[in-house]
Parts: sequence; structure tokens; C-alpha cells
Amino acid sequence: MSTTPIEVSATRDRELVRSLITGDRWITAHALADLDDGEFPRTRCFVARRGATPIALGMEYSGWAPQPLHLYGEPEGIATILQHGIRPRAAWVPTPIGGNPVLDLTYETEKINPMLRMGLTRAEFVPYTGPAAALVVPLIPSDAQALNHLYQLGFAAWLPPLAVAEGVYRGIHRNGKLVAAAGTHVVGRRERIAVVGNVLTASSARGNGYAHANTSAVTDALLGFCDEVVLNVQRDNAVAIAVYTSLGYSVKAEFEERLVIRRSGISVPRMLRRLFGR
Repeated sequence: MSTTPIEVSATRDRELVRSLITGDRWITAHALADLDDGEFPRTRCFVARRGATPIALGMEYSGWAPQPLHLYGEPEGIATILQHGIRPRAAWVPTPIGGNPVLDLTYETEKINPMLRMGLTRAEFVPYTGPAAALVVPLIPSDAQALNHLYQLGFAAWLPPLAVAEGVYRGIHRNGKLVAAAGTHVVGRRERIAVVGNVLTASSARGNGYAHANTSAVTDALLGFCDEVVLNVQRDNAVAIAVYTSLGYSVKAEFEERLVIRRSGISVPRMLRRLFGR
């Protein structure tokens, strides 16, 4: 092990951050998309250096905790970042199956969601052409209230009109009411990659192909300027997996989405479970 001390500092150097996001693009899609002009200012980035050499990166999205936290690089550098750089009280962290031993040094895992990362390219895309396709319409910022009602989101997860404006959202109405929608978590025009999310159909409207139609429409729009489109789905959600597979999505990786809480003498797991359990 090197005896050269590791130092941690915040950075706004986007090219440096990009150089430290290592691994398969299917896996690093969210972090890559956060490099976009609209997203990067909302992201806190810390770099660990051994001497003059960058060895690790921590990226945390700003907002009400918990937010996504992405970690890349040498374990010793990541550990130092979590000690002296990024120190969220709680965060959602994607980890390999079984977790990340470095993360466990400073955080306790409160919740684990076994997940699949699915993705496709334009060549793999199979557009949905069923009857529901004709019902899909673009959603605009003024639809944010209807989206929040559909999603029944809590305050900490409230979807603002700006998210609709900057993302790609499609929906289906019945009798003037939004009953199904799909959208994006983040869109990376700079890296030509996007993450689909917020796919939901009201229970009273299920069984009509609405999820197929909306997800297909969002995917099609994204492939107009993205090379890869990805999404996350819980590993036991067979219905959703079947929908995405029918559109050409395939499994690119398995991982765990972990809600972690910083180790301290204060215990808040029950409160977090009530607010953010999913």
C-alpha cells in the first residue's frame, strides 16, 4: 500500500469527473447523464488524490435526502471521500450484489432493493404498435400536478414542472384524467444516454397496454438523440420486465439499490422507512 497521503477536495472540473466515471456505460448511465449542462450544477463532486493522481470520485445529486450517491475508483480513495468529502446523512447507493465493504465502514444499510439494469439501442428497439399507441400524448410542465397525483408522491419526492420540461414525459388520459404515464429520471444529451423512469398506470386502467405504449413513446423520443437508453426495474417485477422485454430492452446487469444511513448515535431508520420505503 502506498504511503503517500490521500487528499480529498470538491471539484467542478467536468472533464476530470468524466475521466473518473469508469466502467460499462450501461452501468454508469445515471452518472454520465448527470454531466449534462442542466444536471451538473445540481451535483456535488469530490475527488480523492494520491499525490497529484486522482484515484476516486464521489457524486451526490443535490436535494432532499436521500439522493443518489455514485462512487468510483480505488477503495481507499472512496473511503476517504466518505470520511472527509461527501457525508450525506442518508443516500440511495447502487452497489454490486452483496454490497460494498467500503461503504459499510461509514454507513448502515436500511433497505435493499434487488434490481435489474435493462437497456437498448435504436437497433434493438421494438416499438409498440397496439391500439393504446394512438392514445399517447406528450406531457408538458403544466401536467406536473396531474403526474404527482398519479404517482401519489410524497413531499420529498415531489416532481416539479422543471423535471417535466427538462425530461421526456408521455401519458394517456381517460375522461380528461391522466391515468398512465412514463418519463425520465435523467437525460444526458452530452453523453447521448438517458434513464427512463416513473412508469405507472393507475390500477383502474391496467390491462390496456398503457405501460407498453407510454414506455415505447418515451424510448422512441429518447433514441432520437441518445445512443443508449436504460431503466431500472425490481428483479421480482415480472410484469414490468415483460413489458420492457417486449420493447427490446434486455438485462445488462444485476445490482442492489441500497438505502444507507450514516453511522451515528442518532437512529432514524423507522422514519426513513415510512418516508422512502419502496
